[in-house]
Amino acid sequence: MDLTIREIEKACGGALVIQGAAPEEKVTSVVQDSRLVTEGGVFVAAVGERVDGHRYIGQVYEKGAKLVLTQKTPGQVEKEHGVQADRWGSYLVVEEPFQALRALAEYYRSKLRIPIVGITGSVGKTSTKELIAGALSERYCVLKTEGNYNNEIGVPLTLLRIREEHTAAVIEMGISDFGEMHRLSRMVRPNLCVITNIGQCHMETLGSRDGILRAKSEMFDYMAEDGIVCLNGEDDKLSEMTNVRGKRPCFFGLGGNPAEEVYASDIVERGLRGCDARLHIRAGETERCLPLHVPLPGSHMVINAAAAACVALHLGVEPERICEGIRRVSSLPGRANLIWLSHYTLIDDCYNASPAPMRAALDLLSMADAGKVAVLGDMFDLGAESDALHEGIGAYAARKGTDRIFCVGENARHMFEAARRESSPGQQVRYFADRQAFLEALRADREGLIPDGSCVLIKASHGMQFPEIVALLRELDLSGVSGSAE
Repeated sequence: MDLTIREIEKACGGALVIQGAAPEEKVTSVVQDSRLVTEGGVFVAAVGERVDGHRYIGQVYEKGAKLVLTQKTPGQVEKEHGVQADRWGSYLVVEEPFQALRALAEYYRSKLRIPIVGITGSVGKTSTKELIAGALSERYCVLKTEGNYNNEIGVPLTLLRIREEHTAAVIEMGISDFGEMHRLSRMVRPNLCVITNIGQCHMETLGSRDGILRAKSEMFDYMAEDGIVCLNGEDDKLSEMTNVRGKRPCFFGLGGNPAEEVYASDIVERGLRGCDARLHIRAGETERCLPLHVPLPGSHMVINAAAAACVALHLGVEPERICEGIRRVSSLPGRANLIWLSHYTLIDDCYNASPAPMRAALDLLSMADAGKVAVLGDMFDLGAESDALHEGIGAYAARKGTDRIFCVGENARHMFEAARRESSPGQQVRYFADRQAFLEALRADREGLIPDGSCVLIKASHGMQFPEIVALLRELDLSGVSGSAE
């Protein structure tokens, strides 16, 4: 990592105390999780919602940390957490560690000379990020956002993972309020900006779809001077953007907008195995057409693949190699991830939820050639329309012919009531007050809820902690348990 202790002091400010290391020594990594500290690394000690990172300072020095960013002095930490002051190595006292982390990432980004793709949007960010990384990997050594590292802590930590071997980076950028994208894009300084769509997430703070568009568009203010903007030409809000900082944006889509430079057509769904399509690339008066296989299930993934092709073309990847890179992409846990088990198949899509991806997930479930079970939980941050939007999903689940609909959570009661009204004879609709109630029901009678051979969709907002449901279903499948009272 091309970053010295002295440079960290310069970027972050604060008071540097050198003990056992030289200021010009390079560090190996920057982390905020004490468990990830390695020899020569930097640990960012911050006070979080549940944990005060300062309590682990003694441990990180034992693991070989070269520097700690701290907002507390050794005396304060000894008094509060019992970590003796004489166990400290070099440290930098800063006013606010996360602010210092952002400043450090911004400085580090200024040293990099590789193209960075910034991705935002209401839904589809993560799958689009994976597809872009896959397409670029045919030519570049790509670093991409991992897990949920798309916020004001995750983005700087991701930037600080870029190393000399990386020749491109793909950074996912998630926001929930005005001003956040400014802070993220100031660090990322994207060479290519991608917006997947403008949906209904975070209506409570952003007010309307126009507010969401305005907040997402803050990314352009810190785009590179020669930056390129790639937008979804099928989105009614994005398609109206004909000028971004004096230049025409590039559009991708499904052929519904003549301005689209890259689009997909002739989509053939292969069920849970993905989709086949034709990829069209327009260049002036000419147009190329190539066969495309998108391995991620659901026809909505095709437009994300078109976004990936649009980006990769602008970064010089040959069209045939783009298609090959997309074909190699695999799904991620929590994001339409298919888990083939002995007794049933899971669609693990429980990373997050809002109305549009909820419907897309139910569309995907409807493709299964098996009994269809939907475990649906609360959708958060939907504002004043929350009740109606939950009702809409419940009704949609019933109309899609879902055999068993299990609604879990306080807001999901509206889903349940609408699903019950719309249900047909033979459909089972049940309500559970919370995740724990559903888990207990599963343990008591798994086969009564989820018969062998079923395909099970599990989807809710991240705060519902539905990965616990996925984990239990894996456990019950492994044990071969049909369900028995404990």
